[in-house]
Amino acid sequence: MKFQVLSLISHSPHPLTGELPAAADRFADVVEVGVEAERLGYDAYAVGERHAGDFLSSSPTVVLGALAARTSRIRLLTGVTVVAILDPVRIAEDYATLDQLSRGRVELVVGKGAEAGHFDLFGLDEARQWDLQEEKYELLRRLWREENVDWEGEFRPALKDVTTVPRPYAGPPRVWHGSATSLNSPELAAKHGDPLFTANAIQPRAAYAKLIAHYRERFEAHGHDPADAHVAAGSGGLLIADSAEEAVRRYRDLYEAKVRQTFKPHLEGRAGYNTPFRTIEEAIADGPQLIGSPQQIIDKILGYHEVYRHDLQSLTVDGFGLPRAEQVETLQRFAEEIAPVVRAEAPSRLWDPS
Repeated sequence: MKFQVLSLISHSPHPLTGELPAAADRFADVVEVGVEAERLGYDAYAVGERHAGDFLSSSPTVVLGALAARTSRIRLLTGVTVVAILDPVRIAEDYATLDQLSRGRVELVVGKGAEAGHFDLFGLDEARQWDLQEEKYELLRRLWREENVDWEGEFRPALKDVTTVPRPYAGPPRVWHGSATSLNSPELAAKHGDPLFTANAIQPRAAYAKLIAHYRERFEAHGHDPADAHVAAGSGGLLIADSAEEAVRRYRDLYEAKVRQTFKPHLEGRAGYNTPFRTIEEAIADGPQLIGSPQQIIDKILGYHEVYRHDLQSLTVDGFGLPRAEQVETLQRFAEEIAPVVRAEAPSRLWDPS
């Protein structure tokens, strides 16, 4: 298995102390943790894109550009690029530029996003979100694969003889499809033979397993080799302690305060917006959160792998307001005590040189 670190660049008061770091300090933390992730041997670092709520990730290309300048090996991903609200021409230009700067280390995870407010912000009809997603993604594919593109669609002016520049570094970057609640993203991924990135962050395992099963079935039905159906999975946060008892004692107040802080009453009942795992015991037992001893976390990841057969596990260490030093310490413990065991038990050919 491969491992990725993801930051959504959340910017809300600490759930227990109420302290709010300066925006510049949050950006500095994200970049420095990315540098440390490369040093510790992680395979990828991802930055989210949010245009509403308590986040600073409205411009992931800028943040990833800073990371590209400070790193040389680690892959740079998004989590997600909100294709449905953006202009595909601009996406093609921005991320091809980043791909050139990083010498081919860029991959996109595209999705319609996890914040309901961004469609209003960009003057778009949320009811058409999947139509927007499909049309804009398919135009992006053409812009990265073809030159002198002629195109007509519903959601932007027609294109005539267009070649976006710069071109990607070494062919079109890999594009994953972020999947949280709907069969639309797995279907679009399967249609084009693209990999799937399941959120695995809030809902019970069975909800994500349904999306992945649909993806694998449709991937093969579209004529693609099932061996190429790569899957990645997120997690609801990483907190490591020496024992199960210490994890509960040390992180109970932090976890449960964060759940209360992020609860969205106006979205209650809509899948994918509020976690059903309100206590830390529920999160450890049944939630996707990676909280506990190293062995607990190993067992949970491998348990998910039995169901998902995923190639890439994404980790988040900054979602609970941990200081930078503790984030790095957590990533180091994972890299030394957990990752080697999971890599050996669940090998993957994703990103192998061949």
